Amino acid sequence: MEFSPVKVLLVDDDEDEFVVTRDLLSDINRKAYTLDWVSRYDEALARVLSGGYDVCLIDYRLGAHTGLDLMREALSQGCQSPLILLTGQGNREIDIAAMRAGAADYLVKGQFSASELERSIRYAVCAAKTMERLRVSEERYALAARAANDGLFDWNLLTGEVYFAPRWKDMLGYQEHEIRGHVDEWLARVHPEDVGYLKAEINAHLEGETPQFQSEYRMAHRDGGWIWMLCRGLAVRDAAGRACRMAGSQTDITARKRAEEKLRYDAHHDSLTGLPNRTVFLDRLARSVSRARRREDYLFAVLFLDLDRFKLVNDSSGHRTGDQLLIAVARRLESVLRPGDMVARHGGDEFTILLDHLKDQTDAESIVQRIEKHLSGPFDIFGQEMVINASIGITLSSVACQDPEQMLRDADIAMYRAKARGRGRHEFFSSGMHQDIVSTMRLESDLRSAIRNEEFRAHYQPIISFEERRLSGFEALIRWQHPQRGLIPPGQFIPIAEESGLINPVGRWILREAARQMKEWQHQFPTDPPLIVSVNLSTRQFSQPDLIERISEVLAETGLSPQSLKIEITESAVMENAEAAVEMLNQLKGLGVQLSIDDFGTGYSSLNYLHRFPIDTLKIDRSFVSRMDIQAENVEIVRTIISLAHNLGMKVVAEGIETRAQMQQLCELGCEYGQGYYLARPMDSTATASLIASPPRHLWMPEPDEDLQYAMISQV
Repeated sequence: MEFSPVKVLLVDDDEDEFVVTRDLLSDINRKAYTLDWVSRYDEALARVLSGGYDVCLIDYRLGAHTGLDLMREALSQGCQSPLILLTGQGNREIDIAAMRAGAADYLVKGQFSASELERSIRYAVCAAKTMERLRVSEERYALAARAANDGLFDWNLLTGEVYFAPRWKDMLGYQEHEIRGHVDEWLARVHPEDVGYLKAEINAHLEGETPQFQSEYRMAHRDGGWIWMLCRGLAVRDAAGRACRMAGSQTDITARKRAEEKLRYDAHHDSLTGLPNRTVFLDRLARSVSRARRREDYLFAVLFLDLDRFKLVNDSSGHRTGDQLLIAVARRLESVLRPGDMVARHGGDEFTILLDHLKDQTDAESIVQRIEKHLSGPFDIFGQEMVINASIGITLSSVACQDPEQMLRDADIAMYRAKARGRGRHEFFSSGMHQDIVSTMRLESDLRSAIRNEEFRAHYQPIISFEERRLSGFEALIRWQHPQRGLIPPGQFIPIAEESGLINPVGRWILREAARQMKEWQHQFPTDPPLIVSVNLSTRQFSQPDLIERISEVLAETGLSPQSLKIEITESAVMENAEAAVEMLNQLKGLGVQLSIDDFGTGYSSLNYLHRFPIDTLKIDRSFVSRMDIQAENVEIVRTIISLAHNLGMKVVAEGIETRAQMQQLCELGCEYGQGYYLARPMDSTATASLIASPPRHLWMPEPDEDLQYAMISQV
């Protein structure tokens, strides 16, 4: 299905602002918006009134006029498009004036991001559509009332006697003879909260202040409930102009009122969980921020909660199950909060919580721990027991209380810190976190440039065959040659690439470069069997739908034999969605490449799946290897992994070998391959070529009775 782009008009006398706005909209989605620009007041007024735009962005300063002048004039002439005021600096008086004038929103130029602009436009357009539906609803019911002329009445103002038509009485659930003809029968049935302004509206018309009487109010039905009535009337006056009679009709508009109430409810609540939505939460948060500015003793906190691995629920059990889990989480959050606190659904699997009237930070932490405890219990979803954790970020009003959006952003930052530190935990926001985010964003921007400029370098760490006492291949490791910061190790930029989605182009580069280089070395230094190159795939890469096509393209481009390429996937990646992993691994095996499970032993592998994976090699994680000569328990773990691999028909590679003793123990346990600093450090392609040309084999397999001091290859 194709959607029409949102039509945006920018009114600003500065062309640079047009360029900035255009770039921000392009960052969101170039095809989702069209942007027109006018700089003169008269032309802008005509464009705004034309009705050809979904939303108008109006600068506050427009030469001799202001954006407020333009808004007031446009709205007075019937403008239907939502208007957003832009100003150069935050000003509370302008903000209030803009809202009173009818602005949909108010943004400070230079202080909003592309996503904030997109949200402002989206909410303005949605609000305008909601109001249009309300207007159409009112017109529709008004027309029906005029056509039906329900519930006629004729009131003699001099005697107080009223003729009520049978339909008038029937709408209230009464027979004709059960209501006598007096005005008290009408007014006495009106809701106590409504009768005052009903009388005021009647008197205003009778005094000649309004050309027609019209009022909406609630009346008591015979069944004990309340129904909404729309009443219209017109006074008949004597020769002196005094009202002596008023006739009109009364229509049951309960259905319309319920529809309007539902529209208002839907505009402020999440349709799935029934929780307040982001708009309502920010409005409540704004009031708390304002109160905190006035009262030094007032403390509150904002929580940003994200469910861990929720995507796995949708992928494995379906979106219907995922939706029910979100509803269950919402109910559980509501049950654990105190009166006066508020929980809202921010979107997706994210929730925001306002903890009001706190004593101190300890008070907030106690409530958060209670939330974590309640969420950790199993959920029964369609008879299936599900357990899910949440990462929670917390910001206190005493730490940062500038504005609602900033507090929400800070809580979001703290939530991501909680995820980075292992998920299923909480973190309080600190100013240092913001600096970390700024640094991360700068590094992400540099990483995008690095992809365009091909600033990456490939290093290779040898993998040694203990059985054959020979060099069997290499693991390709990526490095980033930053133009200012020098060589950046993968641990500093790979997590950012994973989070931002840049890992796919980065992964494609190292895959292509490693295959190209290995093909070149095989031509220069032929061996039997040929050398093999191993390339790691991240979780995100492993789940990309075109992975098979990408690897096939690389093999075709470089001419490397599939048997000379080994794909390494982490244990956690294959177990995240094991059923899908089985299918993907079989497709990879169909290409002819070799497969290895990396970091084995650090995750959770079900033997039910492990024997179904077409794996050639298990790679023992360095954390077990490095402690073999320290703890006997680790030797037994390594022994078990090697035995398991051999029983499943797999070879074993031990990584992280740092001592001669570790290498000797691995050989005795039957481990076929090894890599690590004791054997060789990762090196660039030039040093690797020299190693292939003159491999010092005596360093890799000492005889048991030798007592030599072995040096690392990188020191040779």
